[in-house]
Amino acid sequence: MEEDRFSNPVEARKKAMDYLARREHACRELARKLETAGFDANVAADAIQQLTDEGLQSDRRFVESFVQSRINQGKGPVRICADLGERGIAVVLVDEVLGETGQDWYELAREVRTKKFGGERPVDFKEKARQMRFLQYRGFEPDQIQLAVSVDVQNA
Repeated sequence: MEEDRFSNPVEARKKAMDYLARREHACRELARKLETAGFDANVAADAIQQLTDEGLQSDRRFVESFVQSRINQGKGPVRICADLGERGIAVVLVDEVLGETGQDWYELAREVRTKKFGGERPVDFKEKARQMRFLQYRGFEPDQIQLAVSVDVQNA
């Protein structure tokens, strides 16, 4: 009887809806979760396709939500692209959504650096390199990092 549940498209849909009720999920992420829960891959794919057709699952909404949450965490575009790539999202969609955010990545890099290290420019090469590595890990591009460590916020 339990095996019938995992091959039942209605049950797969219910489980997918449970996941989507908590937060947006990418199509591939949702499929992986359903398969991990024990659902047949084809049944899971059919259920997800139906939800997508009905507008209840959307990779675009997932990307928009994900990008905004990462911006709020102080993450840069490189890191966001990499994280979404790991989740099976097309680069074209990521670039499109990143472009639509209107985010000033230079300003965000400056804010993140200032929050972590204070408003003054690094005094020596070792400190500048440390701050640059931090911003690189956060996912900012080299020109964004360079500007962020070059500007003295208190005198700007």
